[in-house]
Amino acid sequence: MDNQIPLSLTFTLLLFCLKHAGAQTVTFSFKNNCPFTVWPANLNNADSPQLSLTGFTLTSGKFTCATGDCASGRVECHGAGGIPPASLAEFTLKGNDGRDFYDISLVDGFNIPLSVIPQAGPSGCPSPSCAANVNAVCDSKLAVKGSDGTVIACKSACLAFNQPQYCCTGEFGTPDKCLASNYTSIFKQQCPQAYSYAYDDKSSLFTCPSGSNYLITFCP
Repeated sequence: MDNQIPLSLTFTLLLFCLKHAGAQTVTFSFKNNCPFTVWPANLNNADSPQLSLTGFTLTSGKFTCATGDCASGRVECHGAGGIPPASLAEFTLKGNDGRDFYDISLVDGFNIPLSVIPQAGPSGCPSPSCAANVNAVCDSKLAVKGSDGTVIACKSACLAFNQPQYCCTGEFGTPDKCLASNYTSIFKQQCPQAYSYAYDDKSSLFTCPSGSNYLITFCP
């Protein structure tokens, strides 16, 4: 008998961009404070080692998620990315000058609050958080609704309208041309530490000396 997961469950894609440069062991831990089930997924760069997973039960059978589903039909995404809108946590490990770079991104939209906390490493590393429920203030043009009519995710303007000025493409493909908009302001006002569009680096990209582990919390 297939294990059909109810579509009301929310899924968050976690995108891990791993730069392999020498031996390094990093542990990513997950904590769910939400009143619903969250299914985290990871996606690596093609030339990066696959993350080893512990503490997850992967039940056989069909599997779908209300938001962020990777369309594999199973719990495992098999290398596929989540279908936006989905909140992302992004990491580059041991990047420039041997430092880790990390961020929370709403460039592909929002489906769940989350935070990133460095642990067991150098002190003073920033802990970005997007604790607000953007769905509660989502513009009707961006809203994704569940079967009961409630807003379960909020699209980015790029996803909703597919226009260069919102997607930072074409003539808008540089930081001086692609600017914040009324739509990105919805995300930025709720989550000022998260990326709201592609060139939102100044207030949204964080760094820490390599050697830290990371705790990702849903609904912090």
